[in-house]
Amino acid sequence: MSIHPSADIHPSAVIEDGATIDAGVTVGPFCLVGAGVRLCKDVVLKSHVVVKGLTEVGEGSTIYQFASIGEIPQDLKFKGEETRLIIGKRNRIREYVTMNTGTEGGGGVTRIGDDGLFMSSCHVAHDVQIGDRVILVNSVAVAGHCILEDDVIVGGLSGIHQFVRIGKGAIIGALSMVTADVLPHALVQGPRAELDGLNLVGLKRRGVDRNEINQLRAAFQMLKQGEGSFKDRASRLVDDFDSDYVRAMVAFVMGESDRGFLTPK
Repeated sequence: MSIHPSADIHPSAVIEDGATIDAGVTVGPFCLVGAGVRLCKDVVLKSHVVVKGLTEVGEGSTIYQFASIGEIPQDLKFKGEETRLIIGKRNRIREYVTMNTGTEGGGGVTRIGDDGLFMSSCHVAHDVQIGDRVILVNSVAVAGHCILEDDVIVGGLSGIHQFVRIGKGAIIGALSMVTADVLPHALVQGPRAELDGLNLVGLKRRGVDRNEINQLRAAFQMLKQGEGSFKDRASRLVDDFDSDYVRAMVAFVMGESDRGFLTPK
């Protein structure tokens, strides 16, 4: 066990042998920190938090009461192999959130980026890869092996099917079931989620140049019509537009997909 002298550990907390507690960490009442856990500088566990497994919680992150972080995967194929959960910096993980370690078959690591907000009762399953500044609203469930790129927002009570990819800057409306890949900067909504346009509000809030937005809108319209498959139409966009955002969209479509794509109506 390694506990920095500046750490503030409540007397009722349990810190198992082998845990690493860095400078400025606060561990509140009735928390459990397992033997393989590292809490990086200035992490705060509010109270009644369980952090287990080979889990690293990044600098400045705060985990609220009754969260369960780093427990084994909910996967019947899991046989006790050593896998990890790595959480980045300055994340806010609210009440009753669950995040599981990876599986050997999925690469062995569940990874969370920086500056995320995970609202009450969210679930992040095994081998999920989440980027920076991602927001999961209350009771979102992200199944195993999903990829959520930077700046994604998922509305409350939504579910993301296993192996789905959600591109950078996309927004998913509340009460949606997402069963296929979502384009970068897309707007998705509906009980059986449908691609319903672009996340124009998000693009404007992030200060994206108007010309880039206009090109992205025109490219999206071209994806809705024309000859050939969805991938054929996407590949032709590279020659028609001089836009980093369009190129990123094309790269996403041409990437490996296990679920296919939500396509424009």
